[in-house]
Amino acid sequence: MCGIFGIIKFDGTVPTETELKTGNDLAAHRGPDDSGIYQMDAVGLAHRRLSILDLSVDGHQPMLLADRYAITYNGEIYNYIEIREELRLLGHSFRSQSDTEVILAAYAQWGEDCVRRFNGMWAFAIHDRKAGTLFCSRDRFGVKPFHYLQTEQQFVFASEIKQLLPFLKNRQPDWLVLDEYLSRGIGEHRPETFFRGIIKLPASHSMTIHLSYGVISPKRYYKIEINPALDLLGEDAAISAVRESLMRSVELRLRSDVQVGSCLSGGLDSSCIVAIASPLYRSKTGVPFTAIHAQSIELKTDESHYAKSVANQCDLNLHIITPKLEEMTALVDEVVYTQEEPFNGPSIIMQYFVMREAKRLGCTVMLDGQGGDETLYGYEAYFAPYFARAFSKGHIYSAIRGLWSLNNFKFPKWKILAEVILLLIPILRSLENILRLLMRPIKYKLDSEIIRRMYSLVDFKSFQIRDIELSSLPVLLRHEDRNSMRHGIETRLPFVDYRFVETAISLNDNLKFKNGWLKYLLRKAFDGHLPDDVIWRTSKFGFEAPTNIWLKDLRPKMLREISDSQILRGRFNPHRVAKCDQSSLWRLYNVAVWERMFGIVGDE
Repeated sequence: MCGIFGIIKFDGTVPTETELKTGNDLAAHRGPDDSGIYQMDAVGLAHRRLSILDLSVDGHQPMLLADRYAITYNGEIYNYIEIREELRLLGHSFRSQSDTEVILAAYAQWGEDCVRRFNGMWAFAIHDRKAGTLFCSRDRFGVKPFHYLQTEQQFVFASEIKQLLPFLKNRQPDWLVLDEYLSRGIGEHRPETFFRGIIKLPASHSMTIHLSYGVISPKRYYKIEINPALDLLGEDAAISAVRESLMRSVELRLRSDVQVGSCLSGGLDSSCIVAIASPLYRSKTGVPFTAIHAQSIELKTDESHYAKSVANQCDLNLHIITPKLEEMTALVDEVVYTQEEPFNGPSIIMQYFVMREAKRLGCTVMLDGQGGDETLYGYEAYFAPYFARAFSKGHIYSAIRGLWSLNNFKFPKWKILAEVILLLIPILRSLENILRLLMRPIKYKLDSEIIRRMYSLVDFKSFQIRDIELSSLPVLLRHEDRNSMRHGIETRLPFVDYRFVETAISLNDNLKFKNGWLKYLLRKAFDGHLPDDVIWRTSKFGFEAPTNIWLKDLRPKMLREISDSQILRGRFNPHRVAKCDQSSLWRLYNVAVWERMFGIVGDE
C-alpha cells in the first residue's frame, strides 16, 4: 500500500525531479518506508512505499521490467502467488517476492486485460516506452484512489487530491458536486470531485494516455455478474456459500510480511471477520490476533460490551480507546484535511482514532468490515425498496406480513411505509423534492438525472449493485482509505472481494432478509461461532461517535464557521440554518471547514 504520483508533459519535455519530489512528498504519510522517482521521455513517475510484501529493496518502486516498462502502484493483489506461478509456466522469471513485479509481468503478457485476472485493490500507472503510452487502472470497487487533472500542457495523476492542488490555477468548488452533497448528503457518485478540474478514474475502469496526443477515455473492464444458479439455492446451501466465500476472502487477506490486525466495532461484520481471522492468524504466527475498538462516551452508542464479548470468545488481543469530546473537537481540521472532501458525520473521526491506534501498536495491516451491509442486506434503509418491490409485483400479503414482522429494528414501521409509498408513486417523490427545495436552508442545484438514478425503484439485486457502485460503498471506501493511509496503515476489506460480492448478491433476496432479520444468511453462517448477543443484535452503529453530546457542545462554533464561509454566504437563510437538523448542519459546517482548510474561492 503506497502513494503514487506522475506527470506527462505533452510538449515532450521530461518532468523535473523537483516537480516529482514535491508531489510525491505531499503523500509521504501513505508510504513512510521508501520513495523513488522515474524520469523517461515525457513521463515522470514517483512513489512512496509502505512495505507489506517483500520488505527488501527488491520491492522498490517505481519498478522497471525489461528496459521497457515502469510502474508506480498502490494496493495489493491478493492472488499474486497464483498469478506468478501461471506466468512462470509461460516463461517469466522473477527476482522479488512482491506483487508489483507480478503486475508488470502480467501486463507484459496479457496487456490491458491483465486486470481482469487480479483479485485485490489497486491504482497504478505503467509506462510502456516502446508503445509510447501510460496505462492507468483502478480496482473493481474503487478501494484505492486515482485522481487526475489534464491541461493542454500536461496530465498529472496522484493518490490524493492535495498532490494535485499545486497544478490548479484556481481552487474553486464544483458547484454541482457540492450542491448534491448539501442537499442529499451524497458523494463519490460521479467522476468529478469537490475541486473543479480534478477528476477520479472511476472504479472498474482503466485508461491509456498516448504521449503524443493525450488521454483515451476511461474504459470499463468489469461489471458485477449475477449467477442465476445461486438464486435457486436452498437456505442451508446459501448459508454455506456465504461462510465459505467469506473464509476464502479473509484467508487471502492475511497474506502479509508485517503484523495484521482488525477493526472491531462490535457489529456483525467485523465480528465475523475476526472469528475467521483469529484462529488462522494464531496458527500461522503463534500469537493472538489484535483488534481495536473505539468506545463512545455516549451510553446509547457504546458498543464496547459487544466487542469485549467477541474478544473473549475469539481469543483476541483487544485494545479499546475512548476518545474524549475535546480530542474530537481538536481533530476536526485534521480529519477534514485528511479526507480532502466534505463527509457526512462525526463517526469518520472515530475511525481516525482507530487507525492512529493501529499505528501506535504496529499493526501495519488492518482488516475491516466495509461492504457487508451492501452485499448482505444490512441497512434498515433497504426495507423500503424491498417491500415496495414486493407490492409492485402484487405480493401484497407477503409484503404486509414481512412489514409486520419488523419488530427487531429501530426504524418505525410508519417511516418505512411512508418511504414505500414514495417509491411506488413517483409523483409523491417529486412533491417531496419540491418540499425539500422550499424548506432548504441553502440555495442549491440538483441534477434530476442523478437523483432519478439513485432513488428510482428497481429490482433488489439492481438496487444492491447501485449501492455498491454509486451511492453507499464508494463513500465508505474513500473514508477508509484516507483515514488509514494518513497513518501509514493498509486496510483490507474481505466483504469487498469481487467473488464474495458476486456470490452474496446472487443469492435469493428472501434469504438475505428473513423472519424480520436483516443479514439473515450471515447471522446463520456464524451462529455458534460468535456470542448470541452479537449474532442476533438489532442495533447497528459502526464506531459511532457520541454525536448528540458532541454536536450540542460544538453547535455555536459550527454556526460561526458557517456564517464566515465565503462560498456559502448569500446562498443560505440564516434563520433556517439555525433550525436545521443535525445532518444538514454538519454538512454546512463541513463545507465551511473544507473551504477554509484548502483555500477554496467561490465563483459560480
